[in-house]
Amino acid sequence: MLSRFISSTAARSTMRVATKHGMAHRTMCSSVLNSPRELMGEYDCVIVGAGPAGLSAAIRLKQLGLQNDKEVSVCVVEKGAEVGAHVLSGNVFEPRALYELIPDWKRKGAPLDCPAKEDNFLFLTETQHFELPTPPQMHNDGNFIISLSDLSRWLGTQAEDLGVEIYPGFAASEAIYDSEGRVTGIATGDMGIGKDGQAKDTFMRGYEIKGKQTLLAEGVRGSVSKVIMEQFNLRENCQFQTYGLGVKELWEIDPAKSQPGKIVHTIGYPMDMQTYGGSFLYHMNNNTVALGYVVGLDYSNPYLSPYQEFQRLKHHPVFAETLEGGRCVFYGARALNEGGLQSIPKLTFPGGALLGCSAGFLNVPKIKGSHTAMKSGMVAAESIFDTITSEDNITGAEVFQYEENMKNSWVWDELHEVRNVRPGFSKGLVPGLVNAAVDTYVFNGNAPWTLKHAHPDHESLKPAAQSKKIEYPKPDGKLSFDLLTNLARSGTNHDHDQPAHLKLKDDSVPNSLNLPMYDGPEGRYCPAKVYEYVEDDEGNQKLVINAQNCLHCKTCDIKDPSQNINWTTPEGSGGPAYSGM
Repeated sequence: MLSRFISSTAARSTMRVATKHGMAHRTMCSSVLNSPRELMGEYDCVIVGAGPAGLSAAIRLKQLGLQNDKEVSVCVVEKGAEVGAHVLSGNVFEPRALYELIPDWKRKGAPLDCPAKEDNFLFLTETQHFELPTPPQMHNDGNFIISLSDLSRWLGTQAEDLGVEIYPGFAASEAIYDSEGRVTGIATGDMGIGKDGQAKDTFMRGYEIKGKQTLLAEGVRGSVSKVIMEQFNLRENCQFQTYGLGVKELWEIDPAKSQPGKIVHTIGYPMDMQTYGGSFLYHMNNNTVALGYVVGLDYSNPYLSPYQEFQRLKHHPVFAETLEGGRCVFYGARALNEGGLQSIPKLTFPGGALLGCSAGFLNVPKIKGSHTAMKSGMVAAESIFDTITSEDNITGAEVFQYEENMKNSWVWDELHEVRNVRPGFSKGLVPGLVNAAVDTYVFNGNAPWTLKHAHPDHESLKPAAQSKKIEYPKPDGKLSFDLLTNLARSGTNHDHDQPAHLKLKDDSVPNSLNLPMYDGPEGRYCPAKVYEYVEDDEGNQKLVINAQNCLHCKTCDIKDPSQNINWTTPEGSGGPAYSGM
């Protein structure tokens, strides 16, 4: 298990102060909340997010420093309690970028020990399955079935060995700017504020961490990235981003059923023919399987629950035959980008850049984004290196070369080739499959057109009165589980006595729009039971936000019909505790 990487004595001592007390008392000194932030440090580069993209950037910067005999200071802040705690993915991993970054990764013990051996692509009906040809993008020769959270931990150790400073438990709450509006670093969130907004006796003001360049590698729908994209109008010349929600479980199964290296992907049941969705079942080592379900967040029926669809799917014979006699050990969920090349924003801004899923480099038909995220981090590092090591000591420059270098990389070629596949499914499963086949086999990804996405995901819901209610079966406690039982397997945890990090822009919207128009969809699209409508003392329905349940998947920020929910960072170290995911 990776250490917390708290390398400065000051940071360690403040973390102890923030946690050593018992029940906190309120302080009435409001000036504490508005006191100046302490400067934690100044670096050549500050990176937000210790996932594959951010850590690859950090490692590459340090490698370039060694190669050019230049000292480069790099700081990575991570909102999870440890590196990898908030990282969740399928994951069948393509090692192309890893070979480029750390050619001797095998010797160094990277956790890639389950080679992909067998690809299966199935169409499901309610009780049967039919084998389909595996699309070329989904062939996995040379790839590995892995835990991305474990790979991130390993990348963290490689970065630390090179001298990168990594601070888990420090959530970047906002960017900081100079007098000319250029980004000069980030501020971490305050800790020790009670639900009532008053400082507790454990209060600790957030830090400022400054850098010549700030690289945002927060993952999908990052809170700082979202603000930066709006502030600098980075989406001016691209389409809106589209998303899916992935729900995942990790199971220990009967050794007699274990087939390490076997990969199964499915389409069809339990989705209707108009809704984009598919599943995966990956056999790993040690009698373990990873399975999950991804639903496109452009679905239209407000009664649909991605979590419940996944639970229903596990009773299909393809899954039940593998899972029966086993036990579920972990659960988690996260949103993923599905917009592809059309939805990639401008990648740079004064003082920094967007990396990985903060930008949206997922290859949807390939069902892979870790390799492209890592490559983007490497390209960003190579692009900013001369700027941050210049004798001119430049802070806040916009390194336009990063976007040009990305467009000249294999990432851009890969995304261009598949750009028309996902948009084709906006018309339904059959038209989508036909479009994908024509684009892939006839045009080889080089069709003389580029399809556009139909509409943002939050605009896709139909009114409840025009939609069919979905009655989901009761979980049996063996293959399927109620949501709170599964949620406990995620390890998610937040201090109950803090302001909710899920903020409503207008408190009246749930009762004026979401409930009467869509019958309260929040409680169904959320995979963590954060949102529920309950009766108050007068018999009226009221939205309750159980923020402590949050898995940081960002689905609410994406899917809410009026974009009334704003996901912000909670106190550092809160959230899921993924391992093996």
